[in-house]
Amino acid sequence: MDLNTIAAVATPRSREELTGWRPGDAWLAGGTWLFSQAQPALTRLVDLTRLGWPDHAISDEGLSLAATCTIAALDRIDLPPAWVAAPLVGRCCRALLGSFKIWTLATVGGNVCLALPAAPMIALATALEGTCVVWTPDGGERRVGILDFVVGAQTVALAPGEVLRRIDLPAAALRRRTAFRQVSLSPNGRSGALLVGTLDADGGVALTVTAATRRPFRLAFPACPEAGALRGAIAAAIPEAAYHDDVHGAPDWRRHMTLVLAEEIRAEMAREERA
Repeated sequence: MDLNTIAAVATPRSREELTGWRPGDAWLAGGTWLFSQAQPALTRLVDLTRLGWPDHAISDEGLSLAATCTIAALDRIDLPPAWVAAPLVGRCCRALLGSFKIWTLATVGGNVCLALPAAPMIALATALEGTCVVWTPDGGERRVGILDFVVGAQTVALAPGEVLRRIDLPAAALRRRTAFRQVSLSPNGRSGALLVGTLDADGGVALTVTAATRRPFRLAFPACPEAGALRGAIAAAIPEAAYHDDVHGAPDWRRHMTLVLAEEIRAEMAREERA
């Protein structure tokens, strides 16, 4: 869509040029959502793609993903064999509703910062205990856990002028076994519920709930819970008002599917634990 209120496009090439934020500005990365509808409140775009951030970095500490890393680039990353959670990356990429054109433009940071409940990069970051590295306008940075970064539907913990620089996923989380479940109202529809289970070496189990809820939830257990205990934990952790309501699913259906998929994941984790 032609954004006819935009009067200027800034193309900073260093952090020092990321200054002068003012009302009417918007960060531009892939722009797949930004250009999908009218943005009458915007007057200037600040293009982050010229900053030249490497898509990713692999180290002993884990995987770092630049906010400007595209979904297509993320899907191509060759991860170490010891990181048995690697298949989860591809599954979350494929949970993004869009053509190959979207994949080559949409970014990890854009998907997280838009904070749609169905955003699969939020599910990935939550399941793998991601930390958001945020650049502040004064030249500093702060680190925010993904559960504190995404605070609601299309609401994140970014102050004016702050920008998401990268998301760090720790190696310990990447070494966990994972289970993935997703459901939509139609074969190619937006996720109505997207859940991820993880199992670590000492038997600890965690369940991530996204898409069904307005913000991500993560429940941790010292061992694989029984079915009733899991249902009770979900009911206690996720209030009914937290379930999302839109054309892609009513709250009662999303809650029901959360419980169904959570039980499937629990059963799979229990089998993995016994293996």
